[in-house]
Amino acid sequence: MNKKMLLVGLALCATTAFAQSTPQSGIDPKNLDTSVRPGDDFYHYAAGGWLKSHPLDAEHTSNGAFTDLYEQNQNRIQDIILQYASTPQKQGSLGQKIGSLYNLMMDSTRMNREGYSVIKPTLAKIAAIKNRKEYQLVTAELDRNGENTMMYGLGVTADQKNAEWNIVYVGQGGLGLGSRDYYLSDDAQNKRVLEAYKTYLKKLFAMTGSDEATAEKKMQTVLAIETRIAKASYDRVKLRDVEGNYHKLSFAQLLSDYPGIDWGTVFLASGYPAFDSVDLGQPEPLHEVEKILADTPLDDLKTYAEAKVISGATSQMGDAFRKVEFELSQVMTGVKQDRPRWKRAVSLVSNVLGEAIGKLYVEKYFPESSKQRMLELVHNLQTALGQRIDGLTWMSPATKAQAKDKLANFIIKIGYPDKWKDYTGLEVVDSLSLYENTARIARWNNDDEIARNVNKRVDKMEWGMTPQTINAYYNPSTNEICFPAAILQPPFFDPEADDAVNYGAIGGVIGHEMSHGFDDQGAQFDKNGNQRNWWTAQDKKNFDARTGVLANYFSNFEVLPGVKVNGQQTLGENIGDNGGLNIAYTALQNVMKSKPLAKENGFTPEQRFFLAWARVWASNATDEYVKYLLTVDVHSPNMARVNAALPQIDAWYTAFNVKKGDKMFIPKKQRAHIW
Repeated sequence: MNKKMLLVGLALCATTAFAQSTPQSGIDPKNLDTSVRPGDDFYHYAAGGWLKSHPLDAEHTSNGAFTDLYEQNQNRIQDIILQYASTPQKQGSLGQKIGSLYNLMMDSTRMNREGYSVIKPTLAKIAAIKNRKEYQLVTAELDRNGENTMMYGLGVTADQKNAEWNIVYVGQGGLGLGSRDYYLSDDAQNKRVLEAYKTYLKKLFAMTGSDEATAEKKMQTVLAIETRIAKASYDRVKLRDVEGNYHKLSFAQLLSDYPGIDWGTVFLASGYPAFDSVDLGQPEPLHEVEKILADTPLDDLKTYAEAKVISGATSQMGDAFRKVEFELSQVMTGVKQDRPRWKRAVSLVSNVLGEAIGKLYVEKYFPESSKQRMLELVHNLQTALGQRIDGLTWMSPATKAQAKDKLANFIIKIGYPDKWKDYTGLEVVDSLSLYENTARIARWNNDDEIARNVNKRVDKMEWGMTPQTINAYYNPSTNEICFPAAILQPPFFDPEADDAVNYGAIGGVIGHEMSHGFDDQGAQFDKNGNQRNWWTAQDKKNFDARTGVLANYFSNFEVLPGVKVNGQQTLGENIGDNGGLNIAYTALQNVMKSKPLAKENGFTPEQRFFLAWARVWASNATDEYVKYLLTVDVHSPNMARVNAALPQIDAWYTAFNVKKGDKMFIPKKQRAHIW
């Protein structure tokens, strides 16, 4: 399922923040580099010691607190899985599904022996296609099993202008490298990635029976089709245009306006019941797909589908195929060593049986007390944001009232869902290959998603992340903020640290997610999740001017020599950080009115707040990975989330006595004062 999602997450970890009976400063002086002036380079001042003492290892493209917690989680989840994988389980039980799937992934001997024989029946189906109509039928049938052979995606999502109801969604897709920039950009690193992708495709064709000349020809065929799709596809900035990616059509209109795709056949083969309307996100790439299906030789279309099947199965056909996949990753991200098999097996099980693993995870690692403490903190941040809205000088009372009403109606999800997903119908069969099992699982997921959502009301209690996910998100279509259990633990929350540090870490995280409800996308949705303009014209003009300051500043911020952030692509996340820091700081000030904090290790509570924020983002990364993120991600690289974010925060200047002449100084009138 390709589900259109406006979830905006942090890609970070977070935890609760409450004063303890014997709080410590929570600031380790060894993490700092005091040879750097805080007003010149706060990132290295606050985390330079840590960066020097934690060089990047071969297995990771980046390190830091997020990676530390992820690795801890991998070990914890493996311990849970091994309880079922190491002993016989009753066939059909949840334990059997967990254990069998893990063991199938761990059985390298079997996968090496089977090789690409596991995909031969699928490739044979493609080879047997006789005409273009049959091509659309077969690729739809294959995509129901997770093959991604169609050049676009299907899914179900909340109707953004009628958020009580789901709507079938059709969106752009079809690119093996994911982003159009890899096919069209003149950037040197993106060109290297494209060359590596060509090598990757050619090797895969050669390893599945094509001679060298045929493999080269097939690679060029795939690249030609994908480049055509890329030219018509939306870039990351255009994909952030809420109104520009919503095109609601009746099913009859879909048939009339996009006749080059056999929609009746496609939806029927994909398992969809009859429905009235569809949201077609990006018209231009869909029209290009129509042309490709009409004017590309049938054998070339079959080659494209063949490439998707082979590429999608590289981790399920033995070590030689995995090696080719990893070689592409090396060029894309700079990683030097592949993850061990057991970690890949843990990830597979945790992804496939997400809430089943999540239930076991929270039973062992997430006490109810943590949920209650987190809920209290969220309410503290809500109060702080309400205060800040009241104090805005650029917003009228009418819009303030709408904003506060939306804030008061946040759905708050903490730890784990109230109702767990039912995996009764999902089967894992030991006698089948891993490839066959994952295809069956994909089909079950597809059909389950359709059955629960098509022609149905939105289930606002459904979660967009599993409890073991180290992240958090805001969803505008349900007006919810969600903090899975895995982020509510060390190293981001230190039970021995005082409120100053914890508000700088988890407080900033919570504030970030709340701010997404009022960023350049979230501000277009009302308290019920409907895209609706609740702003006066002047207030919206003021808002756009202030967020424009942030976009322009980040667009001029270098993260590598000569490499700058795209301020429009990352605007929503940068607004999230800007608002999150201000909201969390206000909440800390509220707490200190009744629980005053003193200096610790020479740092005021205000200084400890900002040091904690910087520590959250301390991370070494390969240059390739930084450039990868700039290409595919809507988040700014970690250093920018400190050195470009903090100069916009008035309280940071006061805390560290940052003045004119310091390298990070921005005159107050030029700062982005938003929330």
